[in-house]
Amino acid sequence: MHGHALARGTHPNALMAELYGKLEGCSYGYGGSMHLYDVERGNLGANAVVGGGLPAIVGAGLAFKLRGEQRVAVAFFGDGATNTGTFHESMNLAQLWQTNTLFVCENNAWAESTPGWQHSPVWNDMSKRAVAYGMPAVKIDGQNIEEVYEIAREALDRVRAGNGPVFLDVETFRMEGHYIGDAQVYRSKEDRAEAAAQDPIVRLRERLAVGVEQVAGEVLALGDDEREGRAADRQPHLLDHGDQPAPHDLEPDRVAAGDRARSLMHGIFVGEIQALEGAGRTCYDFDDAGNCRDGAGWFWRDKHRDNFAE
Repeated sequence: MHGHALARGTHPNALMAELYGKLEGCSYGYGGSMHLYDVERGNLGANAVVGGGLPAIVGAGLAFKLRGEQRVAVAFFGDGATNTGTFHESMNLAQLWQTNTLFVCENNAWAESTPGWQHSPVWNDMSKRAVAYGMPAVKIDGQNIEEVYEIAREALDRVRAGNGPVFLDVETFRMEGHYIGDAQVYRSKEDRAEAAAQDPIVRLRERLAVGVEQVAGEVLALGDDEREGRAADRQPHLLDHGDQPAPHDLEPDRVAAGDRARSLMHGIFVGEIQALEGAGRTCYDFDDAGNCRDGAGWFWRDKHRDNFAE
């Protein structure tokens, strides 16, 4: 999801600030690594639940269709997610209602640590998942950047034109473990070596050897001031000096108009949660100054109905 967010235009500083739980993060520091939201740039957010975000993307695609907007809602998920109920429900409704949705299965044949042949009868051809719903499907060599670009663009054009959803089976290799520190004991050294040999960046670099040399020359031609300026812009200074989010930062009147869309990640009801130092309890009710009201105890406050319930 990190790469997807950057590709949509989220600033690296905003992403890094989110990873470190800072208010300047793209999700105000409340989402963390697995919940990157940037609605202004078309990122409706990642979901930590496997396949959990698919219904929302279908809903967005339906909204685009009903509004007559030439926009496409794109769902990214792995091969393991195709075994979940939400995947099949989403595929069924998307095709039935002909929503403006593009399904992109990033198929690396590893559902976390389970090989494809152990979790799916069609693991080596996930495009078959779309057959039951009569949905157009295309297999893509995910290690070929040019092929991915061309086919994805064609698929987007088709969906945007109102011709219904499309399913892309992007076959790829997983370069690293499922998480930082993953020893990958479930994977052979040969499999990891084959993945490294198919690195799409290396393959593209080889195809663009002349272009790479030209770009390198242009970088060297930059003055020291320009290079230092660009490097300074990349410094994640917010990691050390960014603000820690506070519950009252989610109040509607505290969210800038241009950033208001990002507050959608917190849902309709906003739970104000603040740890009380040394008290060993959590406060769910605050006064205008952001301080916990006396006797609040363990409560959930429904801000929109002003009801309380233990």
